Amino acid sequence: MNPTPNADRAYARVVNAWCMYDWANSAFATTIMAAMFPPFYRSLVKAAGFGEADATAFWGYTTSIALLSIAILAPVLGAISDHTGGKKRYAAFFASLGIISTGLLAFLGEDTYVLASILFILGNVGFAGANIFYESLLPHIAVKDDIDQISTRGYALGYVGGGILLVINVLWYMKPEWFFIPNAGLALRISFFSVAVWWALFSIPLFRSVPEPPLAQLGQTGVNVVRAGFGRLASTFRHIRQYKQLLLFLVAFWLYNDGIGTIIKMATAYGDEIGISLTDMTAALIITQFVGIPFSFGFGWLARRLGAKRSILLALGVYLLISIAGYFMTTAAHFYVLAFMVGTVQGGSQALSRSLYGAMVPKSQSAEFFGFFSTSSKFAGIAGPLLFGVVSQIAGGSRLSIVSLIVFFTVGGFLLTRVDEREGIRVAKEEDRKWSNQGIT
Repeated sequence: MNPTPNADRAYARVVNAWCMYDWANSAFATTIMAAMFPPFYRSLVKAAGFGEADATAFWGYTTSIALLSIAILAPVLGAISDHTGGKKRYAAFFASLGIISTGLLAFLGEDTYVLASILFILGNVGFAGANIFYESLLPHIAVKDDIDQISTRGYALGYVGGGILLVINVLWYMKPEWFFIPNAGLALRISFFSVAVWWALFSIPLFRSVPEPPLAQLGQTGVNVVRAGFGRLASTFRHIRQYKQLLLFLVAFWLYNDGIGTIIKMATAYGDEIGISLTDMTAALIITQFVGIPFSFGFGWLARRLGAKRSILLALGVYLLISIAGYFMTTAAHFYVLAFMVGTVQGGSQALSRSLYGAMVPKSQSAEFFGFFSTSSKFAGIAGPLLFGVVSQIAGGSRLSIVSLIVFFTVGGFLLTRVDEREGIRVAKEEDRKWSNQGIT
């Protein structure tokens, strides 16, 4: 029987509401994480008496601590969510933490880089923590063969949403008098606050329209959920060999995503260090955002023809070229070219990685496995910014730090070629059937 028009509309409403959260939280990823806050943070460090290389290194260390924090928190929360339900409730808690911390960035003093680090870490914990539960909803809302397209649509909307607010923020910064803002410094702080407002406002559709998935009952009622959460996490590790292809994909993802994440987090800090203006860098990142829109959809189309894995490998080849070219970057024009190249692959590579992983995850354990996905990548992701910062301090500059990213893409790409995604999907479906036969819904 074909779906009724009402069912189609209801499905579209849920999918669109889910995708809108990418629109909402991408403002944090663009204005705060990637574009305007890193140079601002460096200015706080330099105002406190430190040098250029130290300012870049401190930003690298801050991002590493943020990743470590969410890595420690994520796995048990994912397991508890699957045991007790409440994916949306946990997503709301972490989103609120991120929104409040981001809003407080607007009130930082001139040299308060330590407080800036703390607020950024809390904001990042909120951003990443909410994403664990948001992404764990994807296997539950997507019908067969739609998961790649829904994931890439979310990333595309993220590019639009984050890009629109970034354009507004850049206009505030470049022409504050047009908006009756006294100076560019205040415009920058208002931009930080606007991210919090944007994130809160456009999160509403997710919490209003996306249904809470049915609870996967793992045991009797009244069980200690913290103990159950750790028990499920331990069970994931004990049975990890059952998901051999999933594990191999994870190792590959840890490596290449560390390189991608480091580029995202360190690009404007590196550009600021070598003398590229904030205006040029934010303009270039706006190009990244809007180039990413059609290319994110394009990667969804490409995945239908080449498969998700081959499409990701194509993206990693582009990232390898970006890492090499970054060493030779000296002008704003170079930054613009590299920003365009990043835009062609950033959304597609991450969206397809998310959907490929989701396809190999048992739906009955989605939050636990997505928690493990997020946690493990956060632990692995500590290495990139940390290495970037250490090399920057040792070398007295960050050019060699850019070169170090090559290894993440080459080794990660090689391991990805060894993944048999069809086998991984078969094992996940078999696990779900086993749970269903045991009366688990």
